[in-house]
Amino acid sequence: MAKVELKQPIVDEIKGLIDGAAGLVVVNYCGLTVEQDTRLRKELREAGVTYKVYKNTLVKRAVAGTACESISDLLEGPNAFAFSAEDATAPARILAKFAKEAPALELKCGVVEDTYYDEAGIKALSTIPSRDELLSKLLGSIQSPIANFARVVKQIAEQKEGAAQA
Repeated sequence: MAKVELKQPIVDEIKGLIDGAAGLVVVNYCGLTVEQDTRLRKELREAGVTYKVYKNTLVKRAVAGTACESISDLLEGPNAFAFSAEDATAPARILAKFAKEAPALELKCGVVEDTYYDEAGIKALSTIPSRDELLSKLLGSIQSPIANFARVVKQIAEQKEGAAQA
């Protein structure tokens, strides 16, 4: 069996992850301790992010002809790839936060919803809250005036009751 045939399932796996991904972030993980890497993998797993290390040549083959093709230029040295199907900004958010604790982790680039971002772009994306957080903030904003109105009406009713009893 030829080497290409042995590597094709891995390329297909990468293509499957890319096709189903809303967000992809590439990082250089050199210099991380085993403890740090384990902690990082756990955080990513809990957020529903797939974090894998692949050979750059296989990734280049898998991204050819996709929206993620632009990452090929930065695929040199040891790289890890974080894919998220649910929350597009989750990999950027978690990896940027972790990079502050572990400076050895270097953000390289990423693709979020078919748009390429360099290191600065990924750091900017990491500041965007998750969809759930944004929805809860919106709900709080909508609910706040209604709750304030209800309090005012209740206070007026209590004042009238107090005046009627006196």
